[in-house]
Amino acid sequence: MAKNFQDDDREAAMIALFDLYKDPAEGRSGVDAFLHIDGESIPFELKTTSQGSVTTVRDFGLDHIKKWKHKHWLIGFFIQGVEYYKYGSPAMMEPWIASKEAYIAPDFKLAHLVPTKISLEDMYHIVGRKKQYTYDDAKAIQKLQYNREKYLGLQDVAEGYSPSRMLEIIKDRAQYLIERGSTLNNPHIPFGYFDGWTEITHDHGKQLRGMVQHYLQGRG
Repeated sequence: MAKNFQDDDREAAMIALFDLYKDPAEGRSGVDAFLHIDGESIPFELKTTSQGSVTTVRDFGLDHIKKWKHKHWLIGFFIQGVEYYKYGSPAMMEPWIASKEAYIAPDFKLAHLVPTKISLEDMYHIVGRKKQYTYDDAKAIQKLQYNREKYLGLQDVAEGYSPSRMLEIIKDRAQYLIERGSTLNNPHIPFGYFDGWTEITHDHGKQLRGMVQHYLQGRG
């Protein structure tokens, strides 16, 4: 595989090399590719590195943990002119994912707890005391986190929001802000994490299929 690929080029080259496929029906589901084997479509996360450690994603949070727990990983290493690949089953990736889940778990618990402590008096301090709040009042709080349809759907009085509904909107905003601050910025998987994993250097598709079949048989 040629070096200095853009991410999309690298992904496309790995898909071809390992006889994987993309499913257009998946849209923006976050699945890089699939391997069709034994009647199953196995979801894969594709990564490459030229430094050893593997970058992941910006704003890594609980959504990524849920998404990755059952994924298979395929990682391309391009280090000092040497090219090889390693396969990681969900079980092989679980320790790293679990460590990140444990790291951010307290922050996300705070994100759920703190908004429940916000009172009507707190809300009045933020947006003023009114009998009814407008669309613009609500949008000043949640901004672009809601689309117009959701803003309108939340209205519980004629063309607006009661104080109790506005309080719900503020609590939701508080939870979003804390959760956003609780994410990790591109946590790296250290190079040493992959020690002992089999290097795939030839018969790429055949080797990968054998490894996945071995995992699936053990899982059953």
